[in-house]
Amino acid sequence: MSLLSLIFGSKPKSANMAKERLQLIIARERIDDGKPSADFLPAMQKELVAVISKYVHVNADDIKVSMEKKGNYEVLEVNIVMPN
Repeated sequence: MSLLSLIFGSKPKSANMAKERLQLIIARERIDDGKPSADFLPAMQKELVAVISKYVHVNADDIKVSMEKKGNYEVLEVNIVMPN
């Protein structure tokens, strides 16, 4: 450690500051008035249909994706109706 940094102190690294700011932004975007943000759910549902369709015949209506807040946790629920 140099004498100048001992006298004037060291500045926090800009990468660490940017990381902390990004984490705060992401946390704020995920919760909107106490309700979880579900912007990604339609895209996730389409991807699930595509992946599951490789192995089993399912319709887009057979897969339901939802998110709800329970206490301090966000719960992602995926319901898949499988054919007989």
